[in-house]
Amino acid sequence: MKSHKNVKFQTMKTVSLIQKYNVPGPRYTSYPTVPFWENKELSTLKWMQTIHRNFGENKTVEISVYIHLPFCESLCTFCGCHKRITKNHTLETPYLTSVEKEWKLYLKRLPFNPIIKELHLGGGTPTFFSAKNLDQFLTKFLKDQPKEINELEYSFEAHPTNTTEEHLTILHKHGFRRLSLGIQDYNAEVQIAIHRIQSIEQVTFVHELAKKIGYTSISHDLVYGLPKQTLKHIEYTVNETLKLRPERISLYSYAHVPWIKGNGQRGYDEKDLPKNEEKRALYERAKALFLANGYFEIGMDHFALETDSLYIAFKNKKLHRNFMGYTTQFTPLLIGLGMSSISDSWFGFSQNHKDLSLYIQQLEKDKIPIERGHILSEDDLLIRKHILDLMCHFETKMNGKRYAEKFYDATISRLKPLIDDGLVTISGLEISVTETGIPFVRNCCMAFDQKLHQTEIQSNLFSQTI
Repeated sequence: MKSHKNVKFQTMKTVSLIQKYNVPGPRYTSYPTVPFWENKELSTLKWMQTIHRNFGENKTVEISVYIHLPFCESLCTFCGCHKRITKNHTLETPYLTSVEKEWKLYLKRLPFNPIIKELHLGGGTPTFFSAKNLDQFLTKFLKDQPKEINELEYSFEAHPTNTTEEHLTILHKHGFRRLSLGIQDYNAEVQIAIHRIQSIEQVTFVHELAKKIGYTSISHDLVYGLPKQTLKHIEYTVNETLKLRPERISLYSYAHVPWIKGNGQRGYDEKDLPKNEEKRALYERAKALFLANGYFEIGMDHFALETDSLYIAFKNKKLHRNFMGYTTQFTPLLIGLGMSSISDSWFGFSQNHKDLSLYIQQLEKDKIPIERGHILSEDDLLIRKHILDLMCHFETKMNGKRYAEKFYDATISRLKPLIDDGLVTISGLEISVTETGIPFVRNCCMAFDQKLHQTEIQSNLFSQTI
């Protein structure tokens, strides 16, 4: 009887915390977050200066590269990515030619020889592109790169309905050993609502074929909070996922921001969306099933098996987070290629034009197609490190005279409600997110976010934190 009362108390407490902290807030793939970037028009010269600042006289530098492949044949109504809906596959070659040209523009300007340590193909739908076109592109793109495959981290996103054996074989040939399968949810009612229909059989075929070919880490990407999604739905999806036992699982919160992403997210009624504690219950149920079956929670929204490199990086405090998500290694430069891609030199961010025609027009003028960006101040760099540590390790240490003098008191004041609610602890200068506080890590980061508190927060600027 005592145990039952405790469970009831914990449930009531959790509901109360969700009601208190479920507010609009950033996801912190960067700091400052994109809405607070100050350079609405960033020149190529200023952007390249941030890269030069990082590397000095180095002759060879390991970097990360993200290539955005934006085309999709149909619109998934849950999607918040920058994409172009088309069935016109003649666009493939011209687009890849544009990406190749952008890379050559970088090679002319970089003060060192870049070694692509980490490469990710994202979308859109990378497997929209034919295996032949990807082969021709990657052959040219990687021709000067070392071939020590085991030392590289090459990955791509795959749609289970159009990923072929040829795709898997050719990408494996070029050094790809990781792929992410976009699953979202296996239930027919949910799939119809989000316009993303694929069978368990299709997923199983691609997953097992990839393992047979030699892929060593497969991720299944799931989403909770989708329209018409229930606890029964999430249990079914998770149990089917566990049968294939992917090395990694991403369990993303559906971000309902139709005012930002347009009519794509209006393919269902607001009443169809699970909200607040109902939505959080979906995550907690999925999490319980994953933890009971040998997975470990990594950062925010990610799970991995003990043998996977993501868990090992987390355990050794080497986990890193950038615009590609969580990654096992830190490189001081991420170059984003393709329309809308974001680059990160640590001292600055830049984003390419989100409009495909403008992206191509700039390349035709031999210009790196930057639309906007942000040069980080010394204060930005201080705060960025703390937010990154919290997002990756659930802890940070507020040492350093400059931070203590400028931001310590304000940060502690904003953290006080989270401390009082048992979500955060402070020991000297060390701040840690508790087990109970992990779902509220975005709220904790918001306490450090000076840009956020220097500006009146618009309720429609960000998705809800829980």
